[in-house]
Amino acid sequence: MRRLDARHSAPDRPGRATLTGQVGWFAVIGVASTAGQALLYWVLRHWSPPLVADLASLGVVTVLNTEANRRLTFRGSPVRAARAHLAAGVLFVLAYVVTSGALLLFLHYRPTASPAQEALVLVPGFALVTVVRFTLLRLVVFGGHGR
Repeated sequence: MRRLDARHSAPDRPGRATLTGQVGWFAVIGVASTAGQALLYWVLRHWSPPLVADLASLGVVTVLNTEANRRLTFRGSPVRAARAHLAAGVLFVLAYVVTSGALLLFLHYRPTASPAQEALVLVPGFALVTVVRFTLLRLVVFGGHGR
């Protein structure tokens, strides 16, 4: 029984999980990250300007999201944490451009919006960045190993 479990839980090749498994873990982590980021933004927004709250919530969640994906989605990969987080740093810049742009556009048309409304506007941007993050991490960061 133990041998059967090990065979089903291990990827076919070292450092490579199946696409289905990766997408599953990434979806769970992505949903949790998106919800966490929206909540953190909403909390921070009560004490800070919109772009600062966006930057801070994005920074915290990017680090946590990258580490969760490194350990769960791409487990077994020989890629070091520093490389994964460096790639996430590039994504962080892209994510901040997307989310802050959406936020500024929304606030231009709704200057009296509540922090909750602002957070809801950011959710599609967070989700878009999550899809781009998966693609980049899978193809560029973790994709070149174990082939």
